[in-house]
Amino acid sequence: MSKFNPVIKTCEDVTLIKLMNVPSDMVFIGEVFGKIAELSVDVNMISLSEKSNRSVLAFTVKDDDFIKTVEYTSKLKDGSVKPIVSSGNCIISIVDVAMENAPGVAARVFKTLAEANVQIMLITTSESQISVLVTRADFDDAVDSLSRQFV
Repeated sequence: MSKFNPVIKTCEDVTLIKLMNVPSDMVFIGEVFGKIAELSVDVNMISLSEKSNRSVLAFTVKDDDFIKTVEYTSKLKDGSVKPIVSSGNCIISIVDVAMENAPGVAARVFKTLAEANVQIMLITTSESQISVLVTRADFDDAVDSLSRQFV
């Protein structure tokens, strides 16, 4: 078992796009991301939460790409889809390949950010990474708090 020794990575100037009332249809969702790829936009974080037969699809792009992304998402075939956009955010990632054998990392991340009064806008995880999206206003406090906790 490897020792847990995480690195904190950051990415600034990030836009969160939430598509509200998206059909719970993977073909539709695949088409959305296919078109975004055709626009040469790199998507970072993705989250999908389902409610009945509709979903909330949230994802992040660089601030430089948000206008063309929102122009596209505003014209989606399904007229009930409503984009909500928040720019000027930051991603903070705790990364370590040993994370999958280190129970409680997510709890420590969330507790640390709560104690620093940092509001988390979006969370994504993998076996080796926990990423959170925070506002620019919370970014420095979040990085400082997580650095004290993990580095």
